[in-house]
Amino acid sequence: MRRDIQPNERAFSSKEAAEEVGIATPTVRKYGQILERNGYEFFKDGDRRIFVQSDIGALIALRDTDKPLDDTAKDLVYQQKERLEGSNETEITISDTYENLPHDPNQLKEVLKFLVNELAATREMNVQLTNDMTHLKTAVSRLQQDHHVISSSIGNSAQKTNAKIEKLTEQQNTNYETLLQLEKQKSEFLQKEIQNMRDEQKKEWLSQNDFNKRLEEAMEKPREKWGGLFSLFRK
Repeated sequence: MRRDIQPNERAFSSKEAAEEVGIATPTVRKYGQILERNGYEFFKDGDRRIFVQSDIGALIALRDTDKPLDDTAKDLVYQQKERLEGSNETEITISDTYENLPHDPNQLKEVLKFLVNELAATREMNVQLTNDMTHLKTAVSRLQQDHHVISSSIGNSAQKTNAKIEKLTEQQNTNYETLLQLEKQKSEFLQKEIQNMRDEQKKEWLSQNDFNKRLEEAMEKPREKWGGLFSLFRK
């Protein structure tokens, strides 16, 4: 599953991707099919592909290659897999989200934009977490090296170093658990927001249905009144 979207990264439709790369829209679809056939992954909105900047680069590579398209596609797939494996982004899972989304295209677009922004924010947080973890690991590694040198000559210094290592390790675990809890809360918030949107849509539908019913009843009453008057004339 793709996890390489950048914060505030622009998304392109097939037509926009064609204009960006300087090729025809059918050619974009053709390149997309070749890439997928070789294992490339796109973001999807239903059956439609959504292109981000890395996908634009893949289309340009296919446009400019001198090799067979499938060979170039395989190289691009390999590059994408390496890029995805190097990403430490935490995935946000929202169960049954798709079937609960609104069917109005404008509302769906807003929901997708909201989710993309949340994913970008999450990725940014994860990048910060990764940097913090790297700094902590570096600090622990340096302390361990110092411990190895000092412990050979001064026992008291070794004990102090051990205490520092334990403290940093505890701090590292605490920070990780805190950020993990924040991710969980954000996921729950997204689920509630989508549920609220579904409830509002259902409420609007029921209100419209009730209005239509009352309108039909109001239109039936004049018909009954005039029907009775005409029956008097028939007698």
